[in-house]
Amino acid sequence: MELDFGPAVRDFRDEVRDWLAEHLVGEFAEHRGVGGPTDGAAWEVRLAWDRELSTGGWLGVGWPKEYGGRGLGLLEEIVFEYEYARVNAPYRATVNALDLLGPMLLKMGGEAQKKRFLPPIIAVEELWGQGFSEPGAGSDLASVRTRAERDGDEWVISGQKVWTSFGIHADWLYVLTRTDPQSARHKGLSLLLVPTDQPGVEIRPIRNLAGQDEFAEIFLSDARTGADMVVGEVGQGWRTAMATLGIERGTTLLPQQLTFEREAEALIDLARERGALDDPMLRRRIVDAWISVRIMRTTNLRTVAELTAGRTPGAQATTAKLYASTRHQQLGQLATELAGPVGQIVGEDYALDRRQRSFLLSLAETIYGGSSEIQRNIIGEQVLGLPKEPRP
Repeated sequence: MELDFGPAVRDFRDEVRDWLAEHLVGEFAEHRGVGGPTDGAAWEVRLAWDRELSTGGWLGVGWPKEYGGRGLGLLEEIVFEYEYARVNAPYRATVNALDLLGPMLLKMGGEAQKKRFLPPIIAVEELWGQGFSEPGAGSDLASVRTRAERDGDEWVISGQKVWTSFGIHADWLYVLTRTDPQSARHKGLSLLLVPTDQPGVEIRPIRNLAGQDEFAEIFLSDARTGADMVVGEVGQGWRTAMATLGIERGTTLLPQQLTFEREAEALIDLARERGALDDPMLRRRIVDAWISVRIMRTTNLRTVAELTAGRTPGAQATTAKLYASTRHQQLGQLATELAGPVGQIVGEDYALDRRQRSFLLSLAETIYGGSSEIQRNIIGEQVLGLPKEPRP
């Protein structure tokens, strides 16, 4: 897939391409495409690659210069992410801070918070984990029970968080807590920045189906953070959290879709090798998979066009995550079937090939970032205007 974003950014595109061609070499080139939102493979290599990007000035392309960024516009950000995905560079180890926390601080953080935390993110000196989901509050974040109480110049936090991506590497957490004990649901929540290097924080890895331990559960037992570590206003954490998830829904699907296109092309090559194209039923499913990634492309380009024009993305942006996650699972299932028995045999010490890892990790895509069930409710209620689902 080749996209031309117009003459205004053509020189910038060429600069990105030249730098990547010069620096994505050696060990970095050997790890093209490694890692993902739920894949912690080759962590140290990816961390080193992030530092290489930082030295080259390619982290926080759109962030203001005073915080370590390059101060460029949204279109340049999109071009960089597209070119980055086009060369299949390693998945960034600092994605949690760069794609979620950083933009949230830029939008809702205080000036002191921006000066304190944004430059170390750009310099890959501090890593972050997200403390949103809980055992009883996954996609339904309004059910959060982790509590924070004010004690002089500090907040004291107790509770449990789960499914924190790359949590075992985090130096800091941004944690959604209930600061008003009398509140319920969306009210009385606050978002706190909490250091992990203290006695009240315990982080335990969770091993997934692919043998990875990038997820973690976090136990907070009278953990402490400064009174000034609230992002936004006290009691308005829901608004802050939704801003974070809104950022997550922004332009992240365009690079992801390029990965899906590569997998669809590999699927077609595999089908040719196995003679599967002679089977009309399999051929129909393969064509359907190919069509699905083209639909993702069109949907994502519509969203990008609206964002760069300064408009709020339309209904397709709401449906994009649901469609992409479910279709990616179907793509992986079909690839596994076409591979036959070989596709079910793992290597020594449960070593997985790229196809196996992608399929197993895709099973989580309909859960993280908002489960498919919740996404369907949002689409039904907010986009289609259907009656709200009865709550207990």
